Amino acid sequence: MPVKNPPGFENLIPTRASIEEERAYRKLMLASAFRIFGKFGFSEGVAGHITVRDPEHLDCFWVNPFGVSFNQIKVSDLILVNEDGKIIDGKHDNLNQAAFAIHSRVHAARPDVVAAAHAHSLYGKTWSSLGRLLDPLTQDSCIFYQDHSLFDDYTGVVLDTSEGDRIAAALSDNKAVILKNHGLLTVGGTVEEAAFWFVTMERCCQSQILAESTGIPTQPINPEVALRTRDKEVGFPVAGWFSYQPMFQDVMAQYPELAE
Repeated sequence: MPVKNPPGFENLIPTRASIEEERAYRKLMLASAFRIFGKFGFSEGVAGHITVRDPEHLDCFWVNPFGVSFNQIKVSDLILVNEDGKIIDGKHDNLNQAAFAIHSRVHAARPDVVAAAHAHSLYGKTWSSLGRLLDPLTQDSCIFYQDHSLFDDYTGVVLDTSEGDRIAAALSDNKAVILKNHGLLTVGGTVEEAAFWFVTMERCCQSQILAESTGIPTQPINPEVALRTRDKEVGFPVAGWFSYQPMFQDVMAQYPELAE
């Protein structure tokens, strides 16, 4: 089962009064997530995509247009794609087919997932080449303890929804999946959650690579402590949503035009 908010945390994420306000909010968060990914260097040519489910048309999602820099994306650049891969809203007509093949199947398989993020970040794709899950070596890595999986079946660029189905199956009910020889994919009940999980997972990959490079045996956190830390302290949905807020504040101050 997906990690739930502890008692008392269930209703802390603000809600909007109408579908139109919710849609505008989700699109703003999505645009901000691209700017954050660009700022952190997660872009790699035309690779990478983040999606958010439309609050009214639940089988449709908003996504970045193919070939537009993460560092340039504004709300007005986002496109709405339906379950058939047709662009039904937005000024751009170029859809990343890999984004559709992966995200459409993840959203279909997981009704609880509002947003999903994937990029070819340096440490994530490096760690993915090892075909291993992350160990609970730090407080932050406890976020993913027994809550991420491995897709061990790289066959090239994902262009077919059948491979998207297999990725969704490997993800199961976890918050993240390591795509072997490819990179990371994270999901959440909000854009904020999915984006923060991605940023943190990338850094956990970096941290474990650095720790293992010393040649000194690592000392993982006790499983019971790791689970408690995940469930009660750092790995539940509100924790991801709230941890995103400082990054959002920074990119809005630095790139206010992203809201256009």
